[in-house]
Amino acid sequence: MVGLVLGVFAGWLVHEGYLAGILSNEHWERGFQMLSNIFLNLIKMLVAPLVLATIVSGLAHMGDSTAVGRIGFRAIAWFIIASLISISLGLVMVNLFQPGVGVDITAPTQAVGEVKKLDFYEFIEHVFPKNVIGAMADNNVLQILVFALFAGIGLTALRERGAPLVRGAEALSDLMLEITGYVMRFAPFAVFGALANVVAANGLGILVVYARLVGEFYFALAILWTLLILAGWVFLRGRALSLVRYVRQPVLIAFSTASSEAAMPKLFEQLDRFGVPRRISGLMVPLGYSFNLDGSMMYASFATIFIAQAYGVDLSIGTQIIIMLTLMISSKGIAAVPRASLVVIAATLAMFDLPIEGIALVLAIDHFLDMGRTATNVLGNAVATSVITKWEGMLQPMRDPDLDDPVAPHHTSEDGRKGLNLDPQANE
Repeated sequence: MVGLVLGVFAGWLVHEGYLAGILSNEHWERGFQMLSNIFLNLIKMLVAPLVLATIVSGLAHMGDSTAVGRIGFRAIAWFIIASLISISLGLVMVNLFQPGVGVDITAPTQAVGEVKKLDFYEFIEHVFPKNVIGAMADNNVLQILVFALFAGIGLTALRERGAPLVRGAEALSDLMLEITGYVMRFAPFAVFGALANVVAANGLGILVVYARLVGEFYFALAILWTLLILAGWVFLRGRALSLVRYVRQPVLIAFSTASSEAAMPKLFEQLDRFGVPRRISGLMVPLGYSFNLDGSMMYASFATIFIAQAYGVDLSIGTQIIIMLTLMISSKGIAAVPRASLVVIAATLAMFDLPIEGIALVLAIDHFLDMGRTATNVLGNAVATSVITKWEGMLQPMRDPDLDDPVAPHHTSEDGRKGLNLDPQANE
């Protein structure tokens, strides 16, 4: 929080020219960006080995491949329902507020550039890796997930012969969490750099100009947060509010850096402490990062209709429902695509003959909108993972959310080492 506030203040000083006598604005901005880039690079260094080791060791301990199918089915069902609610809420709120009405589309905007249209068939083909090393090099979480599923189930079939590889995966997972503890000490500086860079480049005025759109979108996000927490409360009862306290750090990291990847290692760590066994979170979190983007999906529907309103295009309820279903399909698995939500919006605009250049209307403040939707994605995945764990009867007692040892919670779960049966009755 201190890094966030100081970042905004430092960025304002640079933008207003108060620090021009020391360095030029360009050098200040590059320096600020360097801080956030270093942190993001270090986080990306952790993601691939952490996801691979966590899923492989988790599946190997399940001892029952039907449990994987059961968890996967429940997860997909939750993701589909959450997606429909998120997109529908975006449509309802944008029609209620109508932020695009009266927008000056002739005002100078940033160039959109060339945006590649999404191809659903290409996405399906892209899910399956042809080279796991290449998938890890690109940090393609979905492809790593597919390989890890095969490897984990294969090690379950090998039993004792695969035990050395399972122990190696466990050790690798623990190592990545230990390194995560070191990297996270740099997070406040990264938050400072990320916010200072954006404010230095655009000034505080960018928030004033688009205050209405930003305010209405964040109000819609607040409603979505309320729905997510209520959904969690139905299954978790009083622990739903505790979950928010446990995941506040990864949510804040996601918000300030506008990067889901930056929050992933910390999210694993906090879910451990909340009582989610790693063999479940190891499957649910990477799966959710590809298929459960609640904030991004709500933003996609919100921004699409906003652009139509700005250009005076009247869309019927039927057309908007078709747009909603289109977004349901096209938004899946795009977490690894840079500016993923803009790609989805561009593809949807082109499909329905809406002006694709309208993306320029939201591009100027996309970073600020991205902060909110990314934090929502992280919260949504934390709720989904915790609910599925409770549904499986595997939720363990909570531990101190502010422990300074990221590996300890992973070791305290003896059942994770012994391959506890995931059947709730057997667990009881």
